[in-house]
Amino acid sequence: MQALAISVAGLQKSFGKNTVLDGIDLEVPRGSVFCLLGPNGAGKTTTINILATLLKADGGTATVNGFDVARQAHKVRAQISLTGQFAAIDDMLTARENLILIAALRHEEDPASTAEALLKRFGLEDAADRRAGMFSGGMRRRLDIAMSLIGDAPVLFLDEPTTGLDPHTRNMMWKMIEALARDGRTVFLTTQNLEEADRLSDQIAILSQGAIISGGTAGELKKLLPQGEFELVFPDKGQMAAAVRLLQSHNATPDEEALSLTITTDGSVAQITGILNQIQDAQIQVSRFSQRTPTLDEAFLKIISDHEGES
Repeated sequence: MQALAISVAGLQKSFGKNTVLDGIDLEVPRGSVFCLLGPNGAGKTTTINILATLLKADGGTATVNGFDVARQAHKVRAQISLTGQFAAIDDMLTARENLILIAALRHEEDPASTAEALLKRFGLEDAADRRAGMFSGGMRRRLDIAMSLIGDAPVLFLDEPTTGLDPHTRNMMWKMIEALARDGRTVFLTTQNLEEADRLSDQIAILSQGAIISGGTAGELKKLLPQGEFELVFPDKGQMAAAVRLLQSHNATPDEEALSLTITTDGSVAQITGILNQIQDAQIQVSRFSQRTPTLDEAFLKIISDHEGES
């Protein structure tokens, strides 16, 4: 059995009469990327703050690298690094000075060299000696994440780390997170970007109304949607009209301008093959065929919608 970096059992947290976490359970293997998804207000940041010892839970237990977050908070803090939703940088200091300060506080052997390496890694060399208060939102985010990587903590908490980043910088961050996991570090990630979760996560949990309502790999969650779609494109309106008549018993949506027909199926090979055989037997000409599987966005929305409908 793979060793766990994070273990959560029955975690509870309320603010006044508002229950934010209602007994959640989580297990995160070491060296993996774990993604916690959920609507705004679902309790994602509260979960991270409890695991990072910034908040006390009302009930349940949680450990990080084997240390209890309630009874051994000081040992937990030695195991983790946290990047929150809002940059925790000193606006009066330059980028270089911010990095050197954190490196010194974390007892790096050569804080200046550590800072220089991170400035280069995050593309901040040209702005190294500018005050952080003059940075754009994206540059502040890069600096904040660079600061969080100082010290080689085995467990990283990243709360919506790529919010506000341009596509180039976001892609750079994704590659960095993948590299951290390859090096054996554990990344606990929250995000509103479903593409990010799909690409990075080894495991996903979906949090809604204080409870974990679904979990698994991105592929497993997509399979919860019973349907898929495929598109047929025809050489002319006549061929398309013939196909529409032939497949009128199926869930098919025509697009006359694009000369295409989108057909919703249960995703099974048998049904898709049957439809294609009908087309072939009727000698209807098809210019192009493409298949589309459900996205993580669609799976997420379906899971949330079903849960809210049951509530």
